[in-house]
Amino acid sequence: DFSKKQQKFTLRLQHRYYGESVPFGSWEKASRNAASLGYLTSAQAMADYAAVILHVKRTHSAGNSPVIVVGGSYGGMLASWFRLKYPHIALGALASSAPILYFDGVKPGGGYYSIVSKDFKEASESCYKTIRKSWVEIERVASKRNGLSILSKKFKTCSRLRRTFDLKDYLDSLYSEAAQYDEPPDYPVGIVCSAIDGAPNDDVLGQIFAGVVAYMGDSSCYDVASDSAPPAPSASAWSWQMCSELVFPIGHDGGDDTMFPPAPFDLKSFTKICRSRFGIVPQPHWVTTFYGGHDLKLALHRFASNIIFSNGLRDPYSSGGVLENISDSIIAVSTINGNTFTMFFTLVCLLTDKLIINYS
Repeated sequence: DFSKKQQKFTLRLQHRYYGESVPFGSWEKASRNAASLGYLTSAQAMADYAAVILHVKRTHSAGNSPVIVVGGSYGGMLASWFRLKYPHIALGALASSAPILYFDGVKPGGGYYSIVSKDFKEASESCYKTIRKSWVEIERVASKRNGLSILSKKFKTCSRLRRTFDLKDYLDSLYSEAAQYDEPPDYPVGIVCSAIDGAPNDDVLGQIFAGVVAYMGDSSCYDVASDSAPPAPSASAWSWQMCSELVFPIGHDGGDDTMFPPAPFDLKSFTKICRSRFGIVPQPHWVTTFYGGHDLKLALHRFASNIIFSNGLRDPYSSGGVLENISDSIIAVSTINGNTFTMFFTLVCLLTDKLIINYS
């Protein structure tokens, strides 16, 4: 009897369609069309959580035990939304690195890449400037006779480049990932920049490739082309969610405070991709309709309580997070030099000393 013994436990729940929690018997069957993928939504995942939590409480005689939902990144969004949608089940929530204000233009879409740029500039201004120059250099080399072959050899790509977009997208993802997870003991932004700064400065692309090797490890070739291999099931599931409901309008706004070339989010192009891949049209207004829209802070102030939003301000996703206290019980906690999960585990340890935890 957990309630009488005052014991506590952690319940970790796996999101449907991820890991081993795949319906229809296999990923191939679960992902065969939009009808089967239609059961993959944040709302239905949270309904799963609600059902499991209530089942566990019943089977362990823990009906009066408090429940705190906890999550980071997408899980952080789910934690905050769960508290809003199921206040009778969850007493409170810890939402770490939860960019719930990114949807439907509530926050500027360029904020993510502005923070990535800021992280690199703080690590090394010369590294930042080299990356900033590299995009033009890639196009300059590509414009030469056999330019794509030259770039393929320069970056040791596993297959010959057919367009510069693949290389630039690969580098974009590498820098973003390094910034998002720039945590001890590795500090990947520092690793990338040390390699870039340490390479001969008369070869910009050679410097950039040195950063790739430092981050990815020495390899016989690098799988740069975005369509060279089928995505993993988890990547496909996340792509479905972004195309169907979680439309993040994140892009490059350009300007003097970024190391990326201008490339703002284009809903028409994104819709074309989603139509081609899944046969569906994105719903960019659904999240703000279902969970709260441009007046989300007002809604949280009026109707919500007991939510901690934690953010490390070096995490690019903090640009879409709640960074200010909304009420006495909706608290924003941040660290200037923190990243995605800097404060997450500390707060979890404090909470688990007293309360039942559900990992979203």
